[in-house]
Amino acid sequence: MTSGLAPVLGEAQRAPGAGFKPVPLWMRILRGSLHLWRVRIGLTLAALVVLLALIGPALAPHSASAFAGIPFAGPSAQAPLGTDALGRDVLSRVLDGGRTVVWMSLAAASFGMVLGTFFALVAGSSRPLVDDAIMRMMDVLLALPVIIFTILFISLLGPKDWLVVLLVGIAHTPQVARTARGVTVEVMQRDFVRAAQALGVARRQILIGEVLPNIITPLAVEFGLRIVWSIAAIAALSFLGYGIQPPAADWGLMINENRTGLATQPWAVIAPVLCIAAFAFAVNLVTEGLARTVAGVDRSTRS
Repeated sequence: MTSGLAPVLGEAQRAPGAGFKPVPLWMRILRGSLHLWRVRIGLTLAALVVLLALIGPALAPHSASAFAGIPFAGPSAQAPLGTDALGRDVLSRVLDGGRTVVWMSLAAASFGMVLGTFFALVAGSSRPLVDDAIMRMMDVLLALPVIIFTILFISLLGPKDWLVVLLVGIAHTPQVARTARGVTVEVMQRDFVRAAQALGVARRQILIGEVLPNIITPLAVEFGLRIVWSIAAIAALSFLGYGIQPPAADWGLMINENRTGLATQPWAVIAPVLCIAAFAFAVNLVTEGLARTVAGVDRSTRS
């Protein structure tokens, strides 16, 4: 079995002898992308943000809801980044507020990828009538702005973490489906798929065993983009008051709570903004590195 993306990365690595085992395409892409400085920086920065989200609460000098001084007080020994609109320690809330952004963005992106890939595989392997029906449904969803779409249902059902993840994931589905459907149609035309169809292999087995492994690479790049969009959407919903609710510590919610004191105590807003930007920037660097590796860009310079 071969992949149409393999030529951009050179010949498959072969072991001497008759029984060589070709190195999987995804492994060659991963190895190639790790040579790029942007991928190494992105992975390091993303790991630091995730680590901060996981162990941050244990490092916080105060409880995220504890009062550490007067509202919008400047940095001090007791509150290194000052206090927020209610007098709580900004540093403690920053250290405690990363978990929601990280897990919700990853969960929303994953859900959107699974749902979009499912529709893409069905559409790309079906007759034109079914294909057109599925893709027109995706076009309707794609026409709905993400924020308005999520706010509509959250207003009806209430702000719940699982609901935000579900809605953002559904909002990602059309774009994932359009990307995956294109490569699915191309893979369905290859000889090894036609051979499996001629042998009477069930369509589900062909899609899972033959098609899906050959579209993993573009899906991995798309997954990185979906994470970036999830971070932005979830932070925006928290900022607008439709995401994480007070008194929880959340980076997006912190921006909304403290924006009125930006001129007085900017760290209450700057600190969560920098954390969100760092996570999005890191994921974007990794995604760009994967895309450049697949496209064969920088193969000679590894820059």
